[in-house]
Amino acid sequence: MRALRILLIVVVILGGLFVIADRVAVNFAEGEAADRVRASEGLAGTPDVSIKGFPFLTQLAGGKLDDVEVGIKDYDAKSGGESIRIADLNAEMHGVEFAGDFSSAIADSATGTARISYAELLKAVRKQDAAQVAPGVTAQIEGLSYGGGDKVKVAITVHTPLGTLRPTVLSSVKVTDGKVSARADSLPKVGALDLAEGRIRAVTDFQQAIDDLPAGIELDRVEAVKDGVEISVKGSKLDLVG
Repeated sequence: MRALRILLIVVVILGGLFVIADRVAVNFAEGEAADRVRASEGLAGTPDVSIKGFPFLTQLAGGKLDDVEVGIKDYDAKSGGESIRIADLNAEMHGVEFAGDFSSAIADSATGTARISYAELLKAVRKQDAAQVAPGVTAQIEGLSYGGGDKVKVAITVHTPLGTLRPTVLSSVKVTDGKVSARADSLPKVGALDLAEGRIRAVTDFQQAIDDLPAGIELDRVEAVKDGVEISVKGSKLDLVG
């Protein structure tokens, strides 16, 4: 019995040491991975990297990690060649296979979310000048905000010879052809003006590309939330190092 107790104590001690060694190793690996992501993506700050699964050391020995979560604050993507800032970008990489010298890392698939504030999206949408919607009448989007439910409220400024009008519309958002698109549910009433639908929709409706996302992930779905639009992203066979 004494020998059995000693054996159990040894097993518990060794198990504890293994857990400690495993956690030390995973913490070190997360730091190294965060530095590599920062360098490869040219980030101003260090991202959060969390390697899931236990034990880590057996995953390391096998050259493949089950899941890796990456969180990036204030990521600068591209929209029509211009910069657009993503406030929060979070991605979960699945089945990350890496080379022994860590020179390459490929994820089988990835899912995640990206949130863009309404102010940042508005800057991208308003790059164009005001559009002429009738003789002597021009209109332009002036504001984007949460419209309740799954809607975005679009504020428009219309300049007429008789003064300025500021109608609003509620728009539905979705991903169309890889872009964030918004379409007004109904067209605004602009005083007594009889505006052609095509002309006013050229102002109220828009499509905005969000390019240059990390590792080649792509837009999947989009929904309106209180502090911006939240985009679901996905990808497969993603190069996390190159």
